[in-house]
Amino acid sequence: MWKSNKEVSLVGILSATLLLNAAAACMWPLTTVYMHNELHQTLTLAGIALLGMSLCMILGNWLGGWLFDNWSPFKSAILGTLCSFIPMLILIFFHGWPIFGIMLLFIGLGDGVVMTVVNSFAANVTTISSRRVFNYLYIGMNLGVVVGTLMVGYLMDHGVQLVFIAASICYTALLLIILADFRMKITTKTQHHQQKAAKPAQLNLIWLIAVMVFCLYMSYTLWESVISVHMTNLGISFEHYSLLWTLNGLMIVFGQPIANRLGGYFKMSSQIAVGALIFILSFLILVFARTYAMFVLTMVILTIGEMIGFPGIPAWIDKLAGDNDKGKFQGIYNMAISFGRAIGPLYGGLLIEYGSYRDLFGSVTLLMLLALVAVMVRNRLNQARLK
Repeated sequence: MWKSNKEVSLVGILSATLLLNAAAACMWPLTTVYMHNELHQTLTLAGIALLGMSLCMILGNWLGGWLFDNWSPFKSAILGTLCSFIPMLILIFFHGWPIFGIMLLFIGLGDGVVMTVVNSFAANVTTISSRRVFNYLYIGMNLGVVVGTLMVGYLMDHGVQLVFIAASICYTALLLIILADFRMKITTKTQHHQQKAAKPAQLNLIWLIAVMVFCLYMSYTLWESVISVHMTNLGISFEHYSLLWTLNGLMIVFGQPIANRLGGYFKMSSQIAVGALIFILSFLILVFARTYAMFVLTMVILTIGEMIGFPGIPAWIDKLAGDNDKGKFQGIYNMAISFGRAIGPLYGGLLIEYGSYRDLFGSVTLLMLLALVAVMVRNRLNQARLK
């Protein structure tokens, strides 16, 4: 019999996040190549399939938050995992078109649910500071992406079925971890004064943070889509482009603990602002990047900003949320990420078609700066009111 725990452990959070993102990272780089080269579908249809998966993930993010707050957190995690696991098993045996595209939608929905539920469990850990918990969650997420990307890169040459088998194994392990470490009953606090904990001003700040997260991830997704084309157009090989992601992953895995330790000496909002600003400035450098060395420098600056600023955002949102709304606002945070990832490639493609790469990088830099300024101004106003 599985025992009931008081709260999820850091190992459970790290492992669940790693496995979920490893499975997801198997599918993202695979979809376009597999649909175009093996299923002989157009790149446009592959883009539509990825957009559909992203939209289902956004729905899953919202549904996961609602289920966490209004149903059973533990059962929500099981349901979301099964929603991804069963379609992945089906793909091992049936992976033609259109079954492949249909299964992608269910996988996106399940991943979205689990992503939000795991974040919400992390938000309810009381024995450790939320900043530390979400830092571990962020390390797990990035380590999972590195593992998943390496798996698909190696296994794809030996057949797409092996990729689906590897992803299914990840979901199986995730299910076992949820059964072992996430079986608990989380009670919400309903006293009158606690129901008013999330004041309107704080809600406004949370929504502005969500807008900023959307802008940051919309811009970040450009690295996964149009920047690869931009670099090859400049005569830089795709292999060299891929190495930049290896650099990004290794910097985060080994550098994040150091950034976490240093971040403990600063206010959470200040740390996020500094990290986001460094991240934004890296896109300004992209306007002038023409050599591989410049792209390496840009990736290093971007990753430093990411390590400093990104892990604290869900912890900050959790701090601003009411006691009964932790799942809801973690859902909004994950929806902002998923929506940014869905819109980014489309936005990049349109601006390049009707403008230039300089227009694209300049515009996203401006959008991110405006969103960051709005968040910091609202935060300052909120702090002034509380004094």
